[in-house]
Amino acid sequence: MGYSLGVRDSIMIAHSFKGAEFGPAQGVHGATYTVDCEFSSLNLVPGSNWVVDIGKALEVLSDVLSVYNYKNLDDLEEFKGQNTTTEFMCKVIHDKVSWRMKEHVTGDLKITLHESHKAWASYSGSIQST
Repeated sequence: MGYSLGVRDSIMIAHSFKGAEFGPAQGVHGATYTVDCEFSSLNLVPGSNWVVDIGKALEVLSDVLSVYNYKNLDDLEEFKGQNTTTEFMCKVIHDKVSWRMKEHVTGDLKITLHESHKAWASYSGSIQST
């Protein structure tokens, strides 16, 4: 896709996983995620010549992440019975940012959660239209 614009924030969470395949991560542990939010579009918005208003994108990303920051995800009702893996959380954040930004941008959105300099996950999809 032609143009892209990214914004970044971070969150600190705690969680645990169910299933022997998770080994020691079955116990409660923390993660500090760097969260990249990248909007892409074939065209710039006429007049402003941008993909999206950076200020609005930063505001929405911060608002979405604030629900999870400094929280144990195991305690949140929306995640009961779920393994809140990095991949899973990418989709959750994508859907919430997409919903909030649908009036402000068209195209696609990619959310990337960086666990460290060695590991990250992403989810990409269309921005939900009205």
